[in-house]
Amino acid sequence: MIRTVVFIIAFSLCVDAVSARDERSIKKLRDALVALAPDVDPGEAELLSVTAHTASRDCAREYGLVWTPIFQNLLIHMGKRQRGYCGHYTRDIGERLKELKLKTLVLHWGAAFAGTIDENNCLVVTARNQPFEDGIVLDGWRRGGRLFWCALKKDSEYDSGVDAQWRASRHGSYGVSAWKEDPLYTAWLHDYEHASQWQWQPVAR
Repeated sequence: MIRTVVFIIAFSLCVDAVSARDERSIKKLRDALVALAPDVDPGEAELLSVTAHTASRDCAREYGLVWTPIFQNLLIHMGKRQRGYCGHYTRDIGERLKELKLKTLVLHWGAAFAGTIDENNCLVVTARNQPFEDGIVLDGWRRGGRLFWCALKKDSEYDSGVDAQWRASRHGSYGVSAWKEDPLYTAWLHDYEHASQWQWQPVAR
């Protein structure tokens, strides 16, 4: 009985810690979105931030995330899980953000090392008429449901940071952002009439 009570208390504290961490991240992402351009609506930025964080956590629960995203990929490959690849996160979070029908912010689909075993997919948010490269990366997969976000140009995991030299030897992208816009999937993010007629296909793993 005592062990059960202790577990419940410990679990509650963990949930509170996660919630508090998400709250800080939600506020910071909102501020970063507002800073993209003078005409970005703060209310819209807040709604996008809350929705993206919530959707990312929901995805992890829905996919039955186990340990790490990499291990989840292995389970999917083995047929033990149905969803949880980076593209699943991007599609499902993207569907939730599409429902907002944004006016002052624009959604893009980003892909890094597309068509290779190192492929990652994410959403990129910009202000209107702003280049893809000036946007903010939203990646639900990378931290296993805890939304990762940063300015695209500062995403060290896909540029000059962790494993950059190793990645460069395979992909020739050292010192240059690996994120590129995928026009087809970006168009899907803006197509409100045929949302269910497309399925992201992962590369062979």
